[in-house]
Amino acid sequence: MPMIRECIVTTLSDEGKLHIAPLGIIEDGEGWVIAPFRPSTTLDNLRATPFAVASFTDDVLVFAGCLTGNKDWPTRPARHIPGAFLENALAHLELAVEHVEEDDLRPRFHCRIVYEGNHAPFQGFNRAQAAVIETAILATRLKMLPREKIETELAYHQIAVEKTAGPREHEAWRVLVEKIEDFYKHAETSD
Repeated sequence: MPMIRECIVTTLSDEGKLHIAPLGIIEDGEGWVIAPFRPSTTLDNLRATPFAVASFTDDVLVFAGCLTGNKDWPTRPARHIPGAFLENALAHLELAVEHVEEDDLRPRFHCRIVYEGNHAPFQGFNRAQAAVIETAILATRLKMLPREKIETELAYHQIAVEKTAGPREHEAWRVLVEKIEDFYKHAETSD
């Protein structure tokens, strides 16, 4: 299995509007694959403007915020391609689409690295950050996974959050749990 790195991917519409989305990019030799689900703004933007920037950040509130409607994060212009990277990114990759592998569910955009930027040192792992990232991924799969699995995983991830989280991780956890609870509350009222 190739390595997947969770990051924040920015793309541009054909009108130049920036879109920010959390996404796992897939290692592909010297490059990376971006495989957004259909339908998605990221998919539409990659077709319109075949460039993307992958921002690597340890601020999990950005991941949680993007999934709960906050897509207004400070950015800086990319250096060698159209686009932008997160202002608080530890590092970023500027990517150009080389070719597309079509798929009914998740087309695969094979990208080469145009530029790599490093902005701040990595200060180490925090288990709560990993728990929030895993919970963010669960939050994108509420319609695909059984409720029991979601609740079991949430209970397990909550242990790491309670033991190791700082203020940003606690806030990210809170907004994700509210999103998940809201989903199930609405699912119950529509039954």
